[in-house]
Formats: sequence, structure tokens, C-alpha cells
Amino acid sequence: MIARRLLQRDPRHSISRRALLGGFMSAGTALALGGCAGLGATGARFDASSLSLDPTLLVTTTRKPVNGGRTKPWFGPERATTMTIARAKLGAPDESRLSLASVGLGDWRLDRVEPVSADVGDLVAQAGGGDVLIYVHGFKQTFETAVLDGAHLSDGIKFRGRTMVFSWPSKAGLFDYAYDRDSAMWSRDEFERMLSTLVSAPGTGRVNIVAHSMGTMLSLESLRQLYARYGDIVTSKIGAVVFAAPDIDMDVFSSAIQRIGPLAGKITVIAATNDRALALSGQIAGGMTRVGAAEKAVIARLGVRVVDASAEGWGIINHDLFLSNAEVQRVIRRSIDGTIA
Repeated sequence: MIARRLLQRDPRHSISRRALLGGFMSAGTALALGGCAGLGATGARFDASSLSLDPTLLVTTTRKPVNGGRTKPWFGPERATTMTIARAKLGAPDESRLSLASVGLGDWRLDRVEPVSADVGDLVAQAGGGDVLIYVHGFKQTFETAVLDGAHLSDGIKFRGRTMVFSWPSKAGLFDYAYDRDSAMWSRDEFERMLSTLVSAPGTGRVNIVAHSMGTMLSLESLRQLYARYGDIVTSKIGAVVFAAPDIDMDVFSSAIQRIGPLAGKITVIAATNDRALALSGQIAGGMTRVGAAEKAVIARLGVRVVDASAEGWGIINHDLFLSNAEVQRVIRRSIDGTIA
């Protein structure tokens, strides 16, 4: 397996402010976002996602490789000493009139994984640059399910740009909540380094993040660290930040939001008071309400955009609406486009 560290752990070897500024100058100014979101707004139509035209995802993972990361299951639940960068080659659903997909039975598949030695900035540049979508998965996910969820999300919102998945070590077990939570937090430094590489790359446009459940805490902490290191100069390169069903303590969320400056204004929270998974998570956390299950008004007081998706779910759990509900996906698309009101 060809694996490499994106950046050295010593902060003295991290990306310089000058490199960041150089990347920002080529990116221009980000679209301004503001206000609270609702599910009833209308947005632009997109005919096809970039992923449907080129079914390849970029993957960065802090999981330990299995069999060199080249054969299934590729990467396991253990924590790796170095982060791996890879291309994930997908098989797209057959959309022909007589296919299984035409009757709702087709699906994406992960065909192969190709570890590479280039950094993510170079890979994005090789693909033509432009905007990037990073998906960060939540609790109880294998490497394969995380990649496929990233494909579903990117294709579902018709994203036009390069899609990446950041996969942290999850045991994918119902009773492994504590291990998963610690693994997610353990991965935050590597995620921050990956973000630093992307936002400083001259060919990269806006870096958009969609994080789900436990992955939102990892993403929030990495953004806090990124802002603490580089300040307002990162603001123009970070696009939309969507937290879908965030499994974060309200007090922890409030404290972090106060420390990320203008990045807080880029956050959209998708919440549902009837999210059963977050209700259980709150019980495990000593009865503390999770952000993704809180009332809209409570979250909005923190100065972030909020979408109340409580009425959109029809299942028992209502924890994966960002993948299963078309209206919620349209909200994510409009948030990335900067047209959400």
C-alpha cells in the first residue's frame, strides 16, 4: 500500500499562512450566506452530478488498511499510524428504462480502491480543480458503507465538482459507541491537515463539508482548530458546512461556535426532534440533548442556520434524512449554492 502523511505532526511544518493566502487569492470571494433555512424554498435544477459522469471518489482515511488497502474490505476498524489517500472506483446504477434502478432496486457499488502517493490538493488539481464536497460519515459505518453513502449524497444533490470521503475508524457495531466517538475525535488533527492542504491549493475552489451524526463533532473540532491556526484568512475558501443530525452536546456546540468566527455563519444544521438515534445518544450522554434533536429555536439562537426536518421523516429512526429525503437533499444543494434563504 502506498500511504503517506499529508502534513507533519509538528505544527512548525504545517502549511504556512503565506501558502494559504496564495491559495485564497486564486479562489476569489465566497458567496455570502445568511438567515434561517426552510424546506419550502426553490433552487436551481441540475441535470446530472459530476459523479454520474465520472464515478470516482477521492478518499482519505485514518483506518488501518486490510490487505494493503487493495482488496475488500480495504480498510478496517483499527486506527492507522498514517492517513491513506486513495481513489475509489465506483459502479454507477444502470438508469436505463429496463434496469433495476428504474424501479428503485439499483444501487451504487464499490468496485476497487487505488491508494495513491499524491496529496489531495494535487489530486483535485489533476481533476481540473474547482469546488470540492467532503462527506464525513457518522457512527456505525464500515469503510465501504461510508464511501457508498458519500456517493449517494453527491449524486442525490447533483454536486458539480470533485467529491471526497473522509473515513475515520468505526467498528460498525451497535454497542461500540464509545470506541467510535473516541476514534472520531482522534482523527480530528488529520482532518484539519487535509482541510489545510485543500484550502491552500491554488486550483481548489470552495471546500464544502457535509458531516453526519458523530462525524459532525469531528468536523466542528477540526474547523475550530483550523480557525485557531489561520484566523479569518480561511473564511473565503470554506463553502457550506452542513451538519446532518449532529450528535453533539448543546453546550459543547455552543462553546465551539463562539470560537470559529465567521465560519459559524456557514453552518446549516439539519435537525429532527423525532430522531430516535439521537434520543438514545442523549440517554447515553447522561440525558443531554443532542443538537440534531433539539428544537429549531434553541439551535437558531446560537447564530447558525437551521432546518427543521421533523416532518420529513416517515421511518422509525429518522436519522438519515440527508440520504433518504429529497427535500432535505434540496436544502443541502441550495446551501452549497449559496441560494438558501
